Amino acid sequence: MRIVVAGSSGLVGTALVPALRAAGHEVLRLVRRRPTAGDERQWDPPAGVIEPLDGVHAVVNLCGASVGGKRWSHAYKQELRDSRIEPTEVIAAAIAEHGVPVMINASGAHFYGDTGDTIVDEDSPSGGGFLAALCRDWEAATVPAADAGARVVLLRSGHVLSGAGGLLGRLRPLFRGMLGGTLGGGRQYMPWIHIDDHVAAIRFAIEHEVIAGPVNACAPESVSNVDFTRAFGRALGRPAPWFAPKIALRAILGDFADEVVMSQRMVPKVLRHNDFGYRYGDLDAAMAAAVAR
Repeated sequence: MRIVVAGSSGLVGTALVPALRAAGHEVLRLVRRRPTAGDERQWDPPAGVIEPLDGVHAVVNLCGASVGGKRWSHAYKQELRDSRIEPTEVIAAAIAEHGVPVMINASGAHFYGDTGDTIVDEDSPSGGGFLAALCRDWEAATVPAADAGARVVLLRSGHVLSGAGGLLGRLRPLFRGMLGGTLGGGRQYMPWIHIDDHVAAIRFAIEHEVIAGPVNACAPESVSNVDFTRAFGRALGRPAPWFAPKIALRAILGDFADEVVMSQRMVPKVLRHNDFGYRYGDLDAAMAAAVAR
């Protein structure tokens, strides 16, 4: 297949592109600067400009500023929206125009809001909060592609475990400095997935025509923040005795603190129903593999 990837320089994109090529697919990367390599194609989302997608079999859209990249302010919350919704609208319109048959679009576990101890799958409704609303609007931006007949997959991803960055990259210096600990009460559930399984799930969604609509990209079992923290500490050989109360998180993270302590006990019903094989279904094994890289 000829596959176009938007957001190829991010944590998931840098792992996905070589994996797709190793599987025999031709991969083209969308870039916002002048192309400097043969596999690059230029686009300009604010201007609504993208190179023609003629002959493309699938587009994977991973665009979006890091949710935890900065302290949340009104301006950064707007950046989170603009970096997701506008590019998705441009891609969806191009897919509709050129008849691309498959669109894989990133989304997030926060679509479900705070679900507490309640298990949620792809049939569960959306919840409240800024990120839930963002995910709803992000997913809605793909509608033109679906209306044109494309098979659209909405990847509601949990925390991606990778030694190359992401959540573990932000936490590692704290744990190395013996400052690791739980967030808020620590009882909130955290859906997670190892980077290898996340990439494999994207390939699986591209290659299996029966998969369409929401797909929870997470390991079979979500864990509490306490268990997640302890597992990371074990992988690093560092204790994690501390905890950060919500009032302290708010001082550091702004409005993001409210989202950090939300609970999503998410399960991957679609992937399991379609016999997706996990390489890392166990948290300790996933943590050890991520830390070793």
